[in-house]
Amino acid sequence: MEALFPPPPQHCSPLKIIKDSIISILASFHAGYFRISLSLCSQALLWKILGDQSIEDAHALRRVFQMLPSTAFLLIWSIALFTVTSLSLLYILRCLVHFEMVKLEFLHHVGVNYLFAPWISWLLLLQSSPFFTPKTMYYLVLWWVFVIPMVVLDVKIYGQWFTKGKRSLSTAANPTSQLSVIGNLVGARAAAQMGWKETCICMFSLGMAHYLVLFVTLYQRLNVGNCLPTMLSPVFFLFIAAPSMASLAWDSISGCFDNLAKMLFFLSLFLFLSLISRPTLFKKSTRKFNVAWWAYSFPMTILALASADYAQEVNNTIAHGVMLVLSSLSVLVTLGLVVFTALNTDKLFLPNDPAVSSPSSNNP
Repeated sequence: MEALFPPPPQHCSPLKIIKDSIISILASFHAGYFRISLSLCSQALLWKILGDQSIEDAHALRRVFQMLPSTAFLLIWSIALFTVTSLSLLYILRCLVHFEMVKLEFLHHVGVNYLFAPWISWLLLLQSSPFFTPKTMYYLVLWWVFVIPMVVLDVKIYGQWFTKGKRSLSTAANPTSQLSVIGNLVGARAAAQMGWKETCICMFSLGMAHYLVLFVTLYQRLNVGNCLPTMLSPVFFLFIAAPSMASLAWDSISGCFDNLAKMLFFLSLFLFLSLISRPTLFKKSTRKFNVAWWAYSFPMTILALASADYAQEVNNTIAHGVMLVLSSLSVLVTLGLVVFTALNTDKLFLPNDPAVSSPSSNNP
């Protein structure tokens, strides 16, 4: 913890020491830390879906989760709630104390995309809630509270791409840009569960239209080395999250895991296999712990969620085997990250984090 709390001069009062330490932490904190809440909130949703007691012909993995006491899911959900609430309060304090840094983050080609992360986290937590059902007024009100800020960010980012054209997108686009798409798809899934068909189709079409443009742009990128620091290599896993979330959203909209949902799931599965077959891409980023490591967990959990819906629809041995492997990997990776984070608390809040302080020549 010495990096966070350096030994103070003897004449400093305890209150001043605490104040200076908090200000220092807030200066290093940024929206990229919501990677942690994204992972934990999506885990809560995974545990809820796998533990669904209404599925009678459950296979091995689902039966294990169904046998777990309800307190296990409540514990996971409570931890996720505590994490996203704590991070949200920290970010509000950052806005009050270091507003200039927040403005710079808003203009940063990587940092601006993580401003979607807190709202995505809250929407995932809402969908996994054991207390609110999609038909309640509380669910409806909270949906609006979490979706409106994302729509405002959509207008800023997508409007900029539209008005400034190819030059703006090609220089600013990076894997984290897919968070804007994921935000729309998470909102669409939540709206579909409330029965708001027009709203969910609107959000789904908005997300998918920009996903197609973004996917092609990222696929043929030539200057990724200048656009994304090596430490942020784990965010390449967001390539998996976008089609996986689209698969889940369309499943909720159409009412079944139809051919379109399956195609999106197979695309995300192919991208997952493509990434894990290239470990050298992530070699340098794993030498030193960074909060960016949490970028591995969220996409894998969303892929596991899509595999669970696919297995329920297809109901064969291979589909359930894929679900077993992906869900187990998701849980193990998340647990591993929790352990690594607990063992490296002194490296959590570091100055000059590449998520917001990398060279900004590519800023939109």
